[in-house]
Amino acid sequence: AYAGIVQKHGARFSINLSGQSLGDDDILEFVREEIEASGVAMKSIGFEVTESAAVSNFAKAQHFISQLHSQGCSFSLDDFGAGLSSFAYLKNFTVDTLKIDGSFIRDITENQISESMVVAITQVARVMGLETVAEYVENEDSRAHLTKLGVNYAQGYLFGQPRPLDEVLASLDTVAESTG
Repeated sequence: AYAGIVQKHGARFSINLSGQSLGDDDILEFVREEIEASGVAMKSIGFEVTESAAVSNFAKAQHFISQLHSQGCSFSLDDFGAGLSSFAYLKNFTVDTLKIDGSFIRDITENQISESMVVAITQVARVMGLETVAEYVENEDSRAHLTKLGVNYAQGYLFGQPRPLDEVLASLDTVAESTG
């Protein structure tokens, strides 16, 4: 049922992977089997890997990312900028998106250091052809400031609260019916 809704609306699933999952020798085959069984196209699946999990399981993360990326899945480095070696490791992972750590976003309009970090991350992402997502956007002032700084996307309570998957998928059909 999910596969039809996803295909019909061009929706994308984003799945967080823990460091423990990345360290599992069988995770790649398990993920491939689950995607195939779901009927959801690989291009509709994105994975979010925290920077610290990717670094602590470097070789396995690099292999996992390259294998699924080559089959059409997208990847985001989550909590980017929180680690000590963010930029040094970035060139080793085939990712599409950098999700800027929320600790820089929460006070972006008042803290010049946070703003400078976001600018640096955004500039490096642009040079590498990556998109950026700001996490924890909670008010319109922050959203407007991030747009001015060149961040591509934002997520947070300003846009909505977390909801169960069934509810989100049902709302896709409702929105499509009311606008179609």
